[in-house]
Amino acid sequence: MKKLLSTDYPVWAFNTAMFILRVALGLMMLPHGYGKLVRFGDMQAKFTNFLGLGSTVSLVLVLFAELICSVFIMLGLFTRFSVIPLIVVMGVALFQSHNGEIFGAGEKAGLYLAGFITILLVGPGKASVDGMMGK
Repeated sequence: MKKLLSTDYPVWAFNTAMFILRVALGLMMLPHGYGKLVRFGDMQAKFTNFLGLGSTVSLVLVLFAELICSVFIMLGLFTRFSVIPLIVVMGVALFQSHNGEIFGAGEKAGLYLAGFITILLVGPGKASVDGMMGK
């Protein structure tokens, strides 16, 4: 019981937890990007126009984040740089597309946002390409 209430943890537990978080968030994000890629033509004209870039450019940037950056995060490659586009995408999804309804339609975006911010702050852990390269 004493061990369950302890705030101390071994290094291997931290690295395992970060590995699980990275891979889980990356895997769960891929179908979102793939769905947008498959319906690119239909979504192109009506997609959210972020910062006046145009709906097509915004959609391409979201596809880059949800597909390419997700794979980089799962691998733990350039993790902190790769997570920034996903934080922006989830922030826009939560606050612009879902009007900040964190306990409603924006719940999923809020959860992703929290996970991606955690990865940004903590890093990928040792069980990653970045960790193996000593970054």
